[in-house]
Amino acid sequence: MNVPLRRVATVVLVMFLALMVSTTYIQFVQADSLNSDSRNVRQIYKEYGNFRGPIVVAGESVALSTPIDDPYGYQRSYTNGPLYGHVTGFFSIVNGTKEIERTENEFLNGQASTLWIDRLQGLITGKKPQGASVELTIDPAAQQAAYDALGDQRGAVVAIEPSTGKILALVSKPSYDPNLLATHDTKAAREAYTSLINADDDPLVNRAISGNTYPPGSTFKLVTAAAALESGQYTPETVIPAPDEYPYANSTQTMKNFGGARCSPTGEQTLADAMRISCNTAFADLGVTLGGDAMRDQAEDFGFDSKLSIPMTVTPSHFPDAAVTDDAGQLARASIGQGDVRVTPLQMAMVSAAIANGGKQMTPYTVATVRGADLDVVQQNEPSLLRTSVSPTVASQLTSMMISVVEGGSGKAAKIDGVQVAGKTGTAEHQSGAAPHAWFTGFAPADNPQVAVAVIVENGGDSGNEATGGAVAAPIAKAVMEAVLNK
Repeated sequence: MNVPLRRVATVVLVMFLALMVSTTYIQFVQADSLNSDSRNVRQIYKEYGNFRGPIVVAGESVALSTPIDDPYGYQRSYTNGPLYGHVTGFFSIVNGTKEIERTENEFLNGQASTLWIDRLQGLITGKKPQGASVELTIDPAAQQAAYDALGDQRGAVVAIEPSTGKILALVSKPSYDPNLLATHDTKAAREAYTSLINADDDPLVNRAISGNTYPPGSTFKLVTAAAALESGQYTPETVIPAPDEYPYANSTQTMKNFGGARCSPTGEQTLADAMRISCNTAFADLGVTLGGDAMRDQAEDFGFDSKLSIPMTVTPSHFPDAAVTDDAGQLARASIGQGDVRVTPLQMAMVSAAIANGGKQMTPYTVATVRGADLDVVQQNEPSLLRTSVSPTVASQLTSMMISVVEGGSGKAAKIDGVQVAGKTGTAEHQSGAAPHAWFTGFAPADNPQVAVAVIVENGGDSGNEATGGAVAAPIAKAVMEAVLNK
């Protein structure tokens, strides 16, 4: 063979080898990433061409797929979309997925490893695979009550069954209609998403579990009281300082009580009374006396600064580290839920749920059961202990103190006829010149807890600067607790 032919043969051989390597790389190494690429139109057709399982609440489908005569094959739709939007999320051709539609996607589209029998049967019979149904823990009555009671105010409501961790209600306002994003009209879907993303009130943000976390205000006094009681140095009847003003260390500034009120004519009162009237100066002094480490340890025992998914990812709540709390002034602010303390509404519901459950904090979850196309159970989520937050004795003491808040303190608007309610209000400053956030967290019945709840109404809602947690958030919590108890 002459030199030119050898060169041509070598070039052809190299080209064949390059083709084989690139094909092998694409088909095997890049296969998963290419299949999951949102720009892969073939993958989109494949995804929509199979029946996607429903998302179910109390036996009713709140997200479902129906056959449609277009290239995609099925249309995803949401019944009562805004009510469940921040739980179901959306499944969109151009906007991707969110919430349960995202976290449970492999079950819903039938590709989960536990559904291999269904896929095998499909290969044998030639029948297209079908997605599994995902049954949620949400109580429709509690969800509706939370949605209605929050009204047009910005904020969030979370309700938990204390003994199991089941999330009974998860509402974030403002909400949105997932149907607008699930439409097969790609232009309309893009415009709807752009409008939601650019909206000033951030309707796509799930305020209950993520986004910007909040200062908890006086609801955090539950954590401070727990740290004191757990130390063994305090009981509810221990008398603690409760001055008219608390002087910040190394500063001429002082902390005052809400509205400049006096907590006690003697400048001291019992821990229980300080909780009942939500005395700022008493809890500021108490937190500083306990120290940053004790406060931080107690916050972590309630779940602060820990990762969590329900299965949607939850933004961790935060108690400041030693670099901050070594400053006595910062620790004083943190001890009343101000300063650098930040929480999600879910976190404060978990605090109340742990107290309600004798100190044991159960893992919160929203997915109860996953069923295959034949309705056989392929996954059953069972209650599990997440951590022990406080001892049974301390839980009982905190419960008694929380009852006094509702019966004779700032939480009277959460009272339910014939039912003993335990709770704590909060009015949290968060920005100079802005109206405070209104908070309530608690549980009922106090002697046999069935539901724990947390409510936040941003910027005082309709009441603005006149808002308090007792006046604005407590009635919303009452409505949700009643909805669970009156089933």
